[in-house]
Formats: sequence, structure tokens, C-alpha cells
Amino acid sequence: MDFAVLERSVAVVGGVLVAFVSAYALYKDWKTPGLDNQVFKVMLFLLAVGAVLATLAGLGVLGNFPKAA
Repeated sequence: MDFAVLERSVAVVGGVLVAFVSAYALYKDWKTPGLDNQVFKVMLFLLAVGAVLATLAGLGVLGNFPKAA
């Protein structure tokens, strides 16, 4: 197995796991009041978005830009 394939598959599995856990934590923490909890919710949302982007990059969907002419 090529090292690049191993690295991408670990990135995809880790991205899916982090996205799922952060989305679940955001779901469970959604109704809590307070400014500190609002900041925590924004951080969880950004973590989930970053994990989805990392998963897409690991799958090769993002980051494949054509070369300039």
C-alpha cells in the first residue's frame, strides 16, 4: 500500500469521526443558554465544517485545481 493512500484514508476516517462527534455535541448543547455556551456552539460548528472540508480534501474532491496557462 502506498503511503499517500494510507495517509488519505486516515484523513477521511478521522474527518468523518470528528465531524460526527462535533455535530452530535452541537446537537446536545443546542438549548443551553449563556454567552460562553454560544461561543462554544460557534467553535463546534467551525470544527464540524473544517472536518467536512478535510474529508472532502482527503477524498480528492477539493484541492484539484488545474494548472495556470
